[in-house]
Amino acid sequence: MLEPRRIRRRTFLADLGRGAMAMAVVGVAARPAAAQSPSPGASLGASPAVSPVPGASPMPSASLGAVSWERVNLGFVSAYILVRGGEAAIVDTGTEGSADAIEASLEAVGLDWTAVGHLILTHHHGDHVGSAAAVLERALEATGFAGAEDIGSITVPRPLTALADGDDVFGLKVVTAPGHTAGSICVLDPVGSILVAGDALVTEAGLPGLPGAEFTADMEMAKQSVVKLGGLTFETLLVGHGDPIEAGASALVAELGATA
Repeated sequence: MLEPRRIRRRTFLADLGRGAMAMAVVGVAARPAAAQSPSPGASLGASPAVSPVPGASPMPSASLGAVSWERVNLGFVSAYILVRGGEAAIVDTGTEGSADAIEASLEAVGLDWTAVGHLILTHHHGDHVGSAAAVLERALEATGFAGAEDIGSITVPRPLTALADGDDVFGLKVVTAPGHTAGSICVLDPVGSILVAGDALVTEAGLPGLPGAEFTADMEMAKQSVVKLGGLTFETLLVGHGDPIEAGASALVAELGATA
């Protein structure tokens, strides 16, 4: 059963942006936050303080115009802030100690933690969820999400919602992409033609590639996921490791899938 709708600051901002599609101006040429040099993380193996919410079907909470995006450049890994109608979704959080950099990137697009309604974790590795707890402690009204198979390996202060293929969060389509981890997910903005791929893909020299086998649970499954992603349509590819590809990205991923 849905809870009664409460008027909160981030909801007011989202409502204010409807119709005019008022977005923070970050555009396709995203502005990276000041780079940090965090130590590489490892998979979180502590007993989780979270549990999936069975049968959840998250729905978008803002207008369905294209999201604008901001890269949070943390050196060897990136997180992303997606903005639509004055509301934000954060995808991944970097290693432990990255919350300040995420906050600086929010400020760069004219927002603060009260505008963050969603935290989407693409997989459980420590370089992507290391600051998840800190982000949820600052973004008090945000709901956290992750792939069902990975939730048990993520420790955060309140329950995460389990995501499945085709679910909708913030107007973003969830695309499962197992292989790197069992619960790896990507999110697609069909309107803005943007795929945020986590570690299902990496980029180097302007081309997509597969993540390293030493960090991947099932390489054959990871290759199958690349084929699946190549069957989607998107111009922009945002990855955890490597620079964004801002034009013709899905065609390049399809080429990779054909040779993987």
